[in-house]
Amino acid sequence: MKKDIHPKEYKFVVFQDISNGYSFLSKSTATSKETIKWEDGKDYPLIKLEISHTSHPYFTGKMKLIDTAGRVDKFRNRYKKHFDSKG
Repeated sequence: MKKDIHPKEYKFVVFQDISNGYSFLSKSTATSKETIKWEDGKDYPLIKLEISHTSHPYFTGKMKLIDTAGRVDKFRNRYKKHFDSKG
């Protein structure tokens, strides 16, 4: 294994799934300007996730379309001329 390739500054961070509000505390090197008060009363940096194991279709067994950034609309707008010319 290569030496000195992994970061050494791990700290506790709260990850929050914005699709269902589920949060968990873990160590990470990720940084954030937002903080949240955790169950132990301490403030921790907050990292917001679009999807986690509590909302991912593989783990939940439910197919659910998550389009938080409007990706489908962006795609349709980008290729609108192409689709209109075929019709």
